[in-house]
Amino acid sequence: MAGVTVQRALVRIAGDDRSNGFDTLVAEEPLEIRIDGEAVAVTMRTPGNDFELAAGFLLTEGVVERGDQITEMRYCTGDEPQQYNQLTVTLAADAPGMAASGFRNFTTTSSCGLCGKASIDAVRTRSPYSVADDPLRLSPTILAALPARLREAQRVFDATGGLHAAGLFDAQGALVCMREDVGRHNAFDKVIGWAALEGRLPLTSHVILASGRAGFELVQKALMAGIPALAAVSAPSSLAVELADEAGMPLVGFLRRERMNVYAGDRRVTRLKLRTAD
Repeated sequence: MAGVTVQRALVRIAGDDRSNGFDTLVAEEPLEIRIDGEAVAVTMRTPGNDFELAAGFLLTEGVVERGDQITEMRYCTGDEPQQYNQLTVTLAADAPGMAASGFRNFTTTSSCGLCGKASIDAVRTRSPYSVADDPLRLSPTILAALPARLREAQRVFDATGGLHAAGLFDAQGALVCMREDVGRHNAFDKVIGWAALEGRLPLTSHVILASGRAGFELVQKALMAGIPALAAVSAPSSLAVELADEAGMPLVGFLRRERMNVYAGDRRVTRLKLRTAD
């Protein structure tokens, strides 16, 4: 298994000038996830936080509902050179399992989180949590500060400039957990997997921030973890907005400094009134 980054030789060209050098690239490798020894998925990811990635993936796909329904995770160690790119998971007897998840065995790329769904009906995975009545209220001031806080925590991005991040924030805008990955859906899975393994689900009164666009699969993943709000620095898709609206989730796009678009749940994005003494 490679590290998070690798060094690659290159030729730099600037006008008529050419020079040899090296650049730091973000690593991308496959991770095969197995359940009780049977391969169920392969995802292209940045190595690191693999147990969180697997836990988040299984939870957001409906294979498990809680972190304690995963009784064991381990790498498939052996003599093969790719031994740390295979991870096997053992589920508790009360876990929903593959039959309830609605997807077949599949391979995902670093840009796709839903490639293996067996049918379009199975895409709308039912979450065990409802966010419609979550007490979370967010002010534009708090939201505007989130991208800079996420960016400050992105150490690997500083070195490579080539990967996504997901940041989990509390209602006051404090960063609770941040994960980076070459795939935006993987970054979400790592954050959600961390929360599941820490016994923090559902993530009531939290907001998750995507460093790129907000697709349908990211909204679904947030809902599966009970996260009541999602923000992104880029655009949402039409289906993402539709799902967020149906669930009662605030969905914010193009979050850049003081500007933002609220596509769903605008009643919970409001300027907070200061209490005055009687």
